[in-house]
Amino acid sequence: MVSPLHQPAWRDVPLKAMMEARYGCPFAVDVDTNVAALGEYRLGGVTTDRFLYMTVSTGIGGGFVVDGRLYRGASGAHPEIGHQAVPMRCAHPERVVCECGASDCLEALASGNGIHRVYGKPAEELNGGEWAEVAYHLGQALRNLATIYAPGVITLGGGVAVGGGERLLGGIRATLAAHARLVPLPDVRQSILGYDTALRGAISIAIDGLEPQISQMNAD
Repeated sequence: MVSPLHQPAWRDVPLKAMMEARYGCPFAVDVDTNVAALGEYRLGGVTTDRFLYMTVSTGIGGGFVVDGRLYRGASGAHPEIGHQAVPMRCAHPERVVCECGASDCLEALASGNGIHRVYGKPAEELNGGEWAEVAYHLGQALRNLATIYAPGVITLGGGVAVGGGERLLGGIRATLAAHARLVPLPDVRQSILGYDTALRGAISIAIDGLEPQISQMNAD
């Protein structure tokens, strides 16, 4: 693990090597939003090869699928979509500084932790106007990603997204429709796998790792 923002004690911990040494078998380690994206892509009814999964939970992150495969940045870096700056539309009296140190990050405005900080209450207690502000922030972030990446489908998961339901999705779609230009509007939907998305994706990555051995066993 290289730089887990919310778990600083785990920074630069060689988790894969530690687990393999302890249990004597191969391990695969990946970002939770990557495995969630893969689970949703393979098992969530997605029919496009350009797909984005965003989790809106205590934090905000995402995973991209391009031509049926997870996208990875240079040197294996993971794109941190929750740490893009977005136009602020809330009554907070000053710029909101994110845990990463930057101002007006999406995660600081629309994640579960960010909502509690900005509005002084958990997401489930937001009123309609406050949900509209959260939807606006998420919609602006997805507008950026849709303009750059042009996915056919964007799926939202995580506790805040599930709790926000259609009022959140409707506001996000409206923001995209009002502000997105030059690219087709993506189909924005909620995860049908719920809280099992990441687990199913992790299982599929494990199966991928075993596939060469399974193929060899079948050949023998």
